[in-house]
Amino acid sequence: MVFGTFDNLHPGHLSYFSQARIFGEELVVIVARDRSVLEKKGRLPQEDEARRANKVRLVLKELGYRGKVALGNIKDHYSVLARFRPDVIALGYDQQVNIKRLKSEISKSRLFCKIKRLRPYQPEKYKSSYCHSDEVSI
Repeated sequence: MVFGTFDNLHPGHLSYFSQARIFGEELVVIVARDRSVLEKKGRLPQEDEARRANKVRLVLKELGYRGKVALGNIKDHYSVLARFRPDVIALGYDQQVNIKRLKSEISKSRLFCKIKRLRPYQPEKYKSSYCHSDEVSI
């Protein structure tokens, strides 16, 4: 399972997907809701949530990845854990997540999943903030 805004998909996002995919047969991608992005960053993404989710679906299909793409839950960001029950949660190298809280939510959902921090892909070129779209924590 991966999380993010995925505004203006770029090679860094594709690297994120391919690194995460090695941990399982299916990749679950949770796309941040517009409202969640606005609350966290103080601005809306350049592309709306439906368009971003659709682009991710198309990319996964083009790459031949089995998986699901879903929008996050506005009221309870962690509810996707119980819904999809991932074996692994793959975090971007610069994704800001409260690991203690994440572990607590994993435990609360009675999951036994691992948390993996992925490596950067040309961060000087493809860091999301350079493309005006930071990754959003769950």
